[in-house]
Amino acid sequence: MRFLHPEPSSSAVPVFPVFIPFAGCATRCVFCAQDIQTGVPLRPPESILRSLEESFAGMEAQNPARDLAFYGGTFTALPRETQNSFLAVAARLKREGKIRRVRCSTRPDAVSPRRLAALRRLGLDDLELGIQSFCDLPLRASRRGYSGTEARAACLKAREAGLGLGVQLMPGMPGMEEKHLEDDVEQCLELRPDTVRLYPCLVLAGTALAREWEEGAFLPWSLERICRLLPRAILALWGRGIRVIRLGLAPEKNLKENLLAGAWHPSLGQSLRGRALQLYLSSRLPGEPEKLKGKILCAPRRAQGEFFGHRRELRPSYAAMGLEQKQVRWWNNDFFELLEDSL
Repeated sequence: MRFLHPEPSSSAVPVFPVFIPFAGCATRCVFCAQDIQTGVPLRPPESILRSLEESFAGMEAQNPARDLAFYGGTFTALPRETQNSFLAVAARLKREGKIRRVRCSTRPDAVSPRRLAALRRLGLDDLELGIQSFCDLPLRASRRGYSGTEARAACLKAREAGLGLGVQLMPGMPGMEEKHLEDDVEQCLELRPDTVRLYPCLVLAGTALAREWEEGAFLPWSLERICRLLPRAILALWGRGIRVIRLGLAPEKNLKENLLAGAWHPSLGQSLRGRALQLYLSSRLPGEPEKLKGKILCAPRRAQGEFFGHRRELRPSYAAMGLEQKQVRWWNNDFFELLEDSL
């Protein structure tokens, strides 16, 4: 019995992030606290640009070259000259062999075919859209200011401009029900972005959402609920060749100090990926535990860090399937194979 690892493989190119929190944002969303989420203080674009140039000054060409990413804020809503200045520096770094690709994040209501085409000519390679949801009800409840139809149209505009496409979703945002998450995943399966990020909605100090939570008007999804729902979403995205490149916010010091409520854990990604993998294996391994006796499972080495979940939390459920930890062996192939134990 042999089957491939379900997660699309990637080149794992390192990313040099440039955070521009709140830059270009006309309004602040109810859940948004980009300075807390990124651990980066607010700075004018000119200061950010100087820091970017200083970071690469004197650096030799890299092999492999890293990707450069402008995160936070609304890049395509920055003043035109600011966008051009950032991309002019990025284009020079690309010519010098110091970076490979350039990406930025923005809102779906801040893109136009004409501007995206211009950014593509200036050297932008990938566009990440902070969709959050394709469903109107949670978008209205979160006061995002655009519809699901507009969110979908923005993805199509990025593709038409020849840009790589990334989609950011926020399970558990205000107004969201489980069926909305299912619809969001279905939209992604149809649109087939290159990458997806899944950020469970958190309540952070100083946000409008914090006030709603304190008043009892908002209840975030629990960690248990996220761990039940997201593995199926991850597995569905993997099955369509879509890479899930982030699960939850990074454990920045500012985040932990300002987190009031929500499904956050420092190893959330490891846990969710492990659960998605277990779902996949449970559908392919024999359903009766006794059929795994005397067998070993050779597994791709790239799955080793998450196979049994965070702190081996999945070991009991694997044992219930008939697969003990001692029966799992690691190899450098990208497929799983169930074999007779010859020892």
